[in-house]
Amino acid sequence: MLLSGADIVVKTLIEQGTDVVFGYPGGQIIDVYDSLYKYESEIKHVLSAHEQGAAHAADGYARATGKVGVVIATSGPGATNLVTGIATAHLDSVPMVAITGNVKSTQIGSDSFQELDITGVTLPITKHNYFVSDVKKLADTIREAFKLAKSGRPGPVLVDIPKDIQMAKCEFEPQEKVSAYEKFAAKDIRIQEAAEVINQSEKPFIYFGGGVLAGDAKEEMLALAEKIDAPISSSMMGISCVETNHPRYLGMQGMHGNFCATVTMQNADCIIALGVRFNDRVIGNKDKFAQNIKIVHVDIDGSELFKTVNETNSLRGDVKLTLKKLIPLLKEAKHPEWNKKVNKLREKEKSEKDAREGMTPDNILSLVNEYKKDSTPVATDVGQHQMWSAQKLTFTKNRKFISSGGLGTMGFGLGAAIGAYFGTGERTVLITGDGSFGMNLTELATAVTYGVPIVILIMNNGVLGMVRQWQTLFFDKHYSNTVLDRKTDFVAVAKAFGADGAKCETLEETKDALKKAFSHNGPFVIDCKIDKDEFVFPMLPPGGTANDIIVKVGE
Repeated sequence: MLLSGADIVVKTLIEQGTDVVFGYPGGQIIDVYDSLYKYESEIKHVLSAHEQGAAHAADGYARATGKVGVVIATSGPGATNLVTGIATAHLDSVPMVAITGNVKSTQIGSDSFQELDITGVTLPITKHNYFVSDVKKLADTIREAFKLAKSGRPGPVLVDIPKDIQMAKCEFEPQEKVSAYEKFAAKDIRIQEAAEVINQSEKPFIYFGGGVLAGDAKEEMLALAEKIDAPISSSMMGISCVETNHPRYLGMQGMHGNFCATVTMQNADCIIALGVRFNDRVIGNKDKFAQNIKIVHVDIDGSELFKTVNETNSLRGDVKLTLKKLIPLLKEAKHPEWNKKVNKLREKEKSEKDAREGMTPDNILSLVNEYKKDSTPVATDVGQHQMWSAQKLTFTKNRKFISSGGLGTMGFGLGAAIGAYFGTGERTVLITGDGSFGMNLTELATAVTYGVPIVILIMNNGVLGMVRQWQTLFFDKHYSNTVLDRKTDFVAVAKAFGADGAKCETLEETKDALKKAFSHNGPFVIDCKIDKDEFVFPMLPPGGTANDIIVKVGE
């Protein structure tokens, strides 16, 4: 059939199984928007308040579903407004396709109105990007973008389409939905070498991340843990992959990870790392990390192997397929003394649990745990509230914790929560702080317009809490520009947008607000007042080791 380039864009998106796209129109993408109007019965478009919000929504959709998220924007500022969202997806390996319009091909390089080399701008933060110069190649380019986005280590791909290509016509032949490139296991010799190392271990420890979630390798990982009798711990990106109450799960690893998890990793004799990075927030002092510990690292992305730590065995391959080959080579093992030490650390961690009454983060999030369902996606912004959420929220199903890890994007949460709702159809929770929420609260307009049921809980301490915590502990209490002292009434703001909300200064008020919010038909903002000196503990100080973990103020 003879179609315009704009129609080809939309028909190809539908062909690839896209049911919803997020975006914002403009002059150089108007033809695609005209096509979206024609095909609105087959594909839904969600209009954001800002292109960054649309990018985060596509990201949240992808994290919550495992499918490719799609965002659309016009040229110039529309395209550059996507950059933070694309970078966020890139650092967390989230499959996304960004489609941007550009000026006519004949105007490229002439500095015409809203012209920008967005492929050049996004080159470092995409798996690949395309500038389409021939309408005949448009459909296959979009198909290839989808294939790349979900293959290997997932990530964002951008397709930039000049206006004349959108207007040009050519024959369009529908095709089947593309599949990811074929997965592969690590080489047999590498798997055999890893098995020999693991079989010699008396204190094995499994550390996993988002790669296990993306690679659907949970069952294989748990089978490995059972066979070698090992405790398991996750990076922040691995949260919700395994049930929080799983007997082998010690919680999150890292700078603000669970005490037991962090210390256990450092006491192991073999760390088996699955689909996870060894970034600075995990290893602390690079020179002192795992000095006498053997590391077996499995990752689909070879560039992550030997990147930051000295590894005994590096296995490049799909985690699921590699584990299927590795597990039969391992001996059944029991490590009672090792597990006894781990259990002692568990008890120590429990003994230091915050038992205070009142509006503490622990008590507030315990209430959230009571009200949310197993199917409820929880998004966060970035800061202290994010770490409290990672430590204290409980999950029984995967893809329910949605948070910016690698880039640490304040303002990510509301857009991501909107995207998670459109991906799952489930009421969504956003845990945020007053600093983060203030960055992109304009997306309340989107949530209200579409009647998105989001419970927005603001941990409002009147400061930029995480930076202030660092200033308290490491900068002699020099509170430079971290005391917000803003007069913003978030509930009044919510109502101005057409949402509802409540202010809470007690746990009883918070409980009443949560009860109302979880039955409300749209977004509901809960403004929880907490003390500015509530800190996130444990904390591994920058450049520190497990011996330097701070568990309370004054240590």
